[in-house]
Amino acid sequence: MQRKWSIGALVVALVALFAANVYFGAVSIPASAVTDILLGGDGGRAAWSFIVWENRVPQALTAVMSGAGLAAAGLLLQTAFRNPLAGPSILGIDGGANVGVAVVTLAFGGTVAAGAFSLSGFLLVILAAMAGAWVVMAFLIMLSRVLRSNTMLLIAGVMIGYLASSAISLLNYGATEEGVRSFMVWGLGSFANVTVDRLPVFCATMGVGIAGALLLIKPLNALLLGENYAANLGINISRTRTLLLVVTGLLTATSTAFCGPIAFVGLAVPHIARLILGTANHRTLLPATLLTGSCLTLVCNLLSTMPSSLIPVNVLTPILGAPVVIWVMLKMRNG
Repeated sequence: MQRKWSIGALVVALVALFAANVYFGAVSIPASAVTDILLGGDGGRAAWSFIVWENRVPQALTAVMSGAGLAAAGLLLQTAFRNPLAGPSILGIDGGANVGVAVVTLAFGGTVAAGAFSLSGFLLVILAAMAGAWVVMAFLIMLSRVLRSNTMLLIAGVMIGYLASSAISLLNYGATEEGVRSFMVWGLGSFANVTVDRLPVFCATMGVGIAGALLLIKPLNALLLGENYAANLGINISRTRTLLLVVTGLLTATSTAFCGPIAFVGLAVPHIARLILGTANHRTLLPATLLTGSCLTLVCNLLSTMPSSLIPVNVLTPILGAPVVIWVMLKMRNG
C-alpha cells in the first residue's frame, strides 16, 4: 500500500509541477487566460497564446523527458556497475558530446562548410553533440567486449572523461571570445532549446531510450545479486551490458545534444527514488526514478524561468543534487 501511495504521490507531483510550469514563467499571464488558451482560446492576447503553446508547453515536456531519461540512465549504470556514485557522465558519454560541440563552436566558429554545403546554428550543435557522444559509446561497446570487468570499464569511462576535459580546455585556449561565450552558454543547459518543430524528434528518441530501459528490468534485478547469479538464471551478461550501454548512450546523447549537459540528475535521482520507495526492485524503482527525474527537472525549469530568478538549469541541478551525493558518501562510510 505504501509503495502504491508513493508512486501515486509522484504522479500527482508531476502533474502539479507540469501545470506550474505552464501557468508561471518570465511573463506574467493571468491563470484564467492560460486556462482559456489551453482550452483552445487565445486568452485575450495573441502573444500570450504564443508564449504558452510555443514556449511553456514544449519547455515543460522537454524537462519531463530529459529528467526521466537521465534519471533512468543513472539507475541503470548504478545497478550494472554496483556503484552508487555512477552516473551518465561517469562513462564519458556526455564528455564526448561536449567535445563535439566544442569542436564546431570553438574550432570552426559555429559554421562548418564543405564546397556548396554549409551547416550552422542549433542543428550543427545537435549533430556535433550526437556524433561526439556516439563515438564514445561505440568505443565503450568495443571495450566492453574486451574488458570483462565492470570496474575496468568504469575506469575507462572516467579516463575518457578526463581526455574530453583536456580537449575542451585546449580548444578554449585558442578560440575566439565569441566562440568561448557560445560554448559556455550551451554548457549552462536549457530546456528552451527544444522548440515545437524539434519536440517530436526529441520526445520520440528519448521515448525509445526509456522503453529500452524498461525492457532491461528483469536482467537488472538479476544483476543485483551478482553477475554469476544472473548468468545462472540465463542472463547473457555480455549482451545485457551492450544493451545497457546503447540505452544509456542514447538517453544521455539525446538529452545533452538538445538541452546541453544537465548535471547531477542521473547521479542523484535514483537515490531519491530509493528513499521514497525503500526498495531495490526495478519493477517499481525504475518507474519511480523516471517520475522523480521529471519532477526534479520541472522544479529546476520553473525556478530558472521565474522573473525573480532566471538562473540557468545547470546551476540549479548541482544545488539540488550535491547534498544527495554527499549523503550517499556518508552512508557508504557508515555502512
